[in-house]
Amino acid sequence: MPTPRRIIALLFSSVLGLSFLPVNGAEPITLDQAIQRALARNFSIKVQGFDASIAAARVTESLGKFDPVISGSYNHSENRNPLLTFDSNTGLRNTTRDETDTYDLGVGGLLPWGMTYRLGGTTTNARGTFNAYANNFDSFAGVSGKQPLLRDFGFGPTLASIRIARTNRSISEWQFRESVIDVITRVTYAYHDLNFALAYLRSTTRSRDLAAGLLAENEKRFKVGSMSEYDVTSARARAASRDENVILAERQVRDTQNFLKQLITDDRTTALLEEPITIEPPAPAPIVVVDPVADFRIALEKRPDYQQAKLSLQRSGINSRLQFNQLLPRVDLVGSYGGNGYDPDRAASRQMAQDRDYRSYSWGVVVSVPLTFTTERGRYRAAKLAQRQSETQLQQVEQAIVVAVGNAAGQIEAAQKRIQANRRARELAQATLDAEVKRLRVGQSSTFFVASQQESLSIAEVREAAALSDYAKALAEYDRQLGVTLDKLHVNVDPPK
Repeated sequence: MPTPRRIIALLFSSVLGLSFLPVNGAEPITLDQAIQRALARNFSIKVQGFDASIAAARVTESLGKFDPVISGSYNHSENRNPLLTFDSNTGLRNTTRDETDTYDLGVGGLLPWGMTYRLGGTTTNARGTFNAYANNFDSFAGVSGKQPLLRDFGFGPTLASIRIARTNRSISEWQFRESVIDVITRVTYAYHDLNFALAYLRSTTRSRDLAAGLLAENEKRFKVGSMSEYDVTSARARAASRDENVILAERQVRDTQNFLKQLITDDRTTALLEEPITIEPPAPAPIVVVDPVADFRIALEKRPDYQQAKLSLQRSGINSRLQFNQLLPRVDLVGSYGGNGYDPDRAASRQMAQDRDYRSYSWGVVVSVPLTFTTERGRYRAAKLAQRQSETQLQQVEQAIVVAVGNAAGQIEAAQKRIQANRRARELAQATLDAEVKRLRVGQSSTFFVASQQESLSIAEVREAAALSDYAKALAEYDRQLGVTLDKLHVNVDPPK
């Protein structure tokens, strides 16, 4: 049976700090270690990293439009044609017959200013009734090309797809950076939430132990007739309610532990729920003074979402200019230059074409004008509206940053005031408890009043711990709103290849 002296000793020993001792021999981890584990194992970072790598691969894909393409072909054809004359022996129509073999080999592609080209040679062997089936190889070797003069002319339309792909890659890189910042901030939140949950568990455990001690003391006094049955029943109800608080606090600790483990590990088995995790008590966050007006410019430079909005506007501008170009008629300059060869010997025919002893050239203009430009006008209008939408979205993000940075700064200021107020409340609760303990020693108080003051002290400790936790999270949130989280932690962000 607890004695009053033991209860007083328990009361004094319960006024402890908010440190957390490791359990089950597990090695406690610091906040920095938790962040490093998250950077290496967090699934959100891994998934977003694939998006950035895919966007980089799309750039390589878009550059492939300029790759030269080697092509070759062989074609054989035979034709029989009836004549108006008849064979006197058979009575059937006379016919002619011809065969053609065509060989083609060349390399072609697209140039950055929109010109398509082909460099190669073609050899045709036509034989038949008309030449007694003698081989006659007609060859051409040279270059041909088509240069747009209006639609698709210049670097702009030709490079548009590459520029859009590169913009998408930059957007994905900023999205990856945003994902990393978000995960780091969530780890910071979870770390401080776990620290607070442990502090709350200690407080509810002390409160339960004190209620149990008070119940035992009241039962002892009731047996000797110095306390009423009502006081015993009241103390028993008090102890029962404290048991529920401990159960809820233990559940909160397990939930916050699981959430932190989910962020910093890639374990996908049920062992994730069973493996213990302990944390080092975070150092008190420094008192800082923030200036949201001055820091707003930093946010515009560092925040990933703002940079994404700017790049989206840039991408819309590229597409708008491309669609404007498509409103023009298609006027293409075409031409070719090379050498011809003609000889019964295929090799000799080709050599003649290569030597260009018999030059050949051609040029011309091809014009194509849609009657209404309905498709082109619709695409251009859609592109211009998308560009205006991107401009509005950029303004929306900028306004959201103003509010978010201001609110984050306000949370820091409020948390600092809460720390001061709750610290003062804890000090007063401690002084009141000390005075009540002294009164208990001289018989001027009771364990009930001492336990009540201890509960008040525990509540004050929890509130101070909550204010400290919220202040640390407010600092992390302010860094996220400014986009400087990675810079402060010296984290280099490189999407996986």
